[in-house]
Amino acid sequence: MSIEESRAPARLDPEFYRRQADVCRTAGDELAALAHLIAAQTLDASAEQPSGAQPRNLCDVATGYFMKGDYETAAHWYRLVLDIAPDTAVAWLNLAAIHAEQDNPHEAAACRERAYKSQRVFIEQTGGETRRVLILCSGSGTGNVPFAALLPGTVNCRIKYAIDYALDEEDANLPPFDLVFNALGDPDIAKPLAGRLARFESRTSRPVLNRSAVVARTRRHCLTELLHGLTDVVSARCVLGNKPTVADDPLAFRLAGNGLTLPLLLRPVASHGGDGLVRCEDIDTLNAHLRVMDGSYYLSAFHDTRDADGFYRKYRMIFIDGEPFAYHLAISSHWMVHYYSANMEAYAWKLDEERRFLADPRGTIGDRALRAIANIGERLALDYAGIDFTILQDGRVFVFEANATMLVHYERDDGPLKHKNDHVQRIVAAFEQMMIRRTASRARLP
Repeated sequence: MSIEESRAPARLDPEFYRRQADVCRTAGDELAALAHLIAAQTLDASAEQPSGAQPRNLCDVATGYFMKGDYETAAHWYRLVLDIAPDTAVAWLNLAAIHAEQDNPHEAAACRERAYKSQRVFIEQTGGETRRVLILCSGSGTGNVPFAALLPGTVNCRIKYAIDYALDEEDANLPPFDLVFNALGDPDIAKPLAGRLARFESRTSRPVLNRSAVVARTRRHCLTELLHGLTDVVSARCVLGNKPTVADDPLAFRLAGNGLTLPLLLRPVASHGGDGLVRCEDIDTLNAHLRVMDGSYYLSAFHDTRDADGFYRKYRMIFIDGEPFAYHLAISSHWMVHYYSANMEAYAWKLDEERRFLADPRGTIGDRALRAIANIGERLALDYAGIDFTILQDGRVFVFEANATMLVHYERDDGPLKHKNDHVQRIVAAFEQMMIRRTASRARLP
């Protein structure tokens, strides 16, 4: 049952909320009492001016609960906001996030759709910024570069533009900006928007980071060709496929024709973090997974990249204007290596090895591998990108993926991963210096 279906009918009587405030205060819950008083005041203002109701304070109340993780209370207040002002896009978007968190994808998609029908531009402004950055986003909620750390609000006014919902003519009415960051980093999601993005980029006089045509070259099945000819670089053969329309489709013949042999890795397009990724040891297993898969998929050769000690390692480096910066190292006993599932925090030796890599990438992976990584960054030609890789036992770099969707974020200052933060700051500082270079001698758009 969705949040909307389980919620009691909205009460639009301000006196009800005043009474509830008294109840909460008697129970010692001053925060809830304040929330109910704000609701009463918002309803009073709405009754005085129904057509111009602005439930901003009430929306802030809902967002406070949302940030605390109290999704039930947040959803209640967001729904009241929408009862008063149905076009409040931020309320719809945060309801979408709540639905997504509670594994209700259809309700989440419906809320996002409603939000972006009302609003395509969202300005995040703190008052101390020195730069206005227009961020081209996908309103669908996926495929965007995680830019929060890269564009701190202390320096940047972030103007998010859901370009997949916006008409071309809306481009002329955007607020002033100094720089464009194309945050549609997943080339599979960006592909249907290729023409739209190209038109926007051709019309703006502002510098554009991560131009869409360059991002498009990083689709998984294009990676081997993109990196072809680079010394000491290896990547898995990968093909893009569609669900067979005939039950007896000769899959084995098609695999052989593409140079693929079992075992194979199967994943849906536009998936990250191992979502939907399976290893198929035989044709029957592969066919079984394909039968239940919707849409397109990637098939790639499986390479056993275990080190001599029996562990799998996945290094991540971030490219800023082609220059590589170490970000993390995950070490796992399982072939599917992700930082969150590698149980890094439970093993001091894993964290010690990661610290050594972050402090001295050259000393850890060697000159040969670091040259190969630098060459990959140059070949990618993206302003912001990342690479997940390992070092094979013969010293070559095996590339798992290289694209613009790589995550960078700070860790808790009092947590076990706080050693990563200095290295994150180096990445953020390099990104800042790149933006300064790109906007030098440029006047802001009127």
